[in-house]
Amino acid sequence: MKANIVTEKTNLHPRNKHRFGYDFNELIKISPELKNHVFINEYDTQTIDFSDPDAVKALNNALLITDYNIQNWDIPKNYLCPPIPGRADYIHYIADLLAQTNNGIIPENENVVGLDIGIGSNCIYPILGNSIYNWSFVGTDIDDNAIQNCKKIIEQNPRLIDATSLQLQIEPRFIFKNIILPEDKFAFTICNPPFHNSALEAAKSSIRKVNNLQEIRTKNPVLNFGGQNAELWCDGGEIGFITQMIYESAKYPLQVLWFTTLVSKKDNLPSIYKTLDKVSAVEIKTIDMAQGQKNSRIVAWTFMSKPQQNAYTF
Repeated sequence: MKANIVTEKTNLHPRNKHRFGYDFNELIKISPELKNHVFINEYDTQTIDFSDPDAVKALNNALLITDYNIQNWDIPKNYLCPPIPGRADYIHYIADLLAQTNNGIIPENENVVGLDIGIGSNCIYPILGNSIYNWSFVGTDIDDNAIQNCKKIIEQNPRLIDATSLQLQIEPRFIFKNIILPEDKFAFTICNPPFHNSALEAAKSSIRKVNNLQEIRTKNPVLNFGGQNAELWCDGGEIGFITQMIYESAKYPLQVLWFTTLVSKKDNLPSIYKTLDKVSAVEIKTIDMAQGQKNSRIVAWTFMSKPQQNAYTF
């Protein structure tokens, strides 16, 4: 079989296992199904068709077995299939954030509890956070089918059972209400918010994405990473969702050390900073990161003073 040509992906976090790309020969040994999707491209290297959802899912399954010891991972048809290297980067940057108030040491234990807003059907952030740093998670979603699929993934991987709990958000217009209870304490929240304003906007974006990947024109795209309505769009789009999140976060100032979210659209940053100023966030950080072929960033904020941050125990 063709040997891999290894090129370091320097845009990924230094601790990311995927900085040197994919060893398809090894991945196929672990997950033979992947072989059906691997081919030699025009640059004489092994790859898959990233516009094919079945190929992306097969790659994810192989990576999760090989690098994160996760068995029997699967998602229902048409649900979001996350790009694992980018999701792992988010976890690594949160680890760096937590280390800043822990004498430069990344806390690696089950007492570090993260709140995953919009866990989806794939359970990816709890999987990665627990596998890499032994963290625990509460995962929430407004879609009960997604929650039920996460439950199946957790049951197939015993190490996740004690480390991950799931909660259905019964009021979709809220984010933290009903979820953060008076006795709760979270080291961080994590979120990949809905990107688009409407189903139509999401469809148009998918056409552009698939055209870019395939270098052909199509009007009927298949979502290469899938996605249900709640995963891809909401009223107000990304900025509407994050604005709601910020206003709600102010009600839990001492129960969460760092609130964080991905922000895909750079143009949304001024409005986000303005809203954070309105709710009197004590500290705001913006962390640039690359997600595949596009640039993204994490915005993190806290309502805790420096002494309160340093006194936080994991």
